[in-house]
Amino acid sequence: MDIESFRLYCLAKKGVTEEFPFDEKTLVFKVMNKMFALCGLERIPLQIALKCDPERAIELREEYDGLITGAYHMNKTHWNSLVVEMLPPGLVRELIDHSYDLIVKSLPKKVQEELKNIEN
Repeated sequence: MDIESFRLYCLAKKGVTEEFPFDEKTLVFKVMNKMFALCGLERIPLQIALKCDPERAIELREEYDGLITGAYHMNKTHWNSLVVEMLPPGLVRELIDHSYDLIVKSLPKKVQEELKNIEN
């Protein structure tokens, strides 16, 4: 998965926006204004940070040692950094979905209802 594939995959999800809230090099994807994915555009190889269930985060870090680590500048209990180009694309998509779903579940019920009513 390259940067453009990652970008398009995230943007295809309901209620997702992209922005550069930190600087012009860090692309952030949000669902209903809550961050679920980010990446440094200048990082080679491409690395992305995704929210993850804490227990699963530990398992992934052990299984993909060096390719999935605690995300830099993020709460390492809840965020993983992935070296995208060295991981199976299906796993990357699954982890993007997982991050998105975690954020959606954490949204207030009213906001979740607003999300359901958005047409893609």
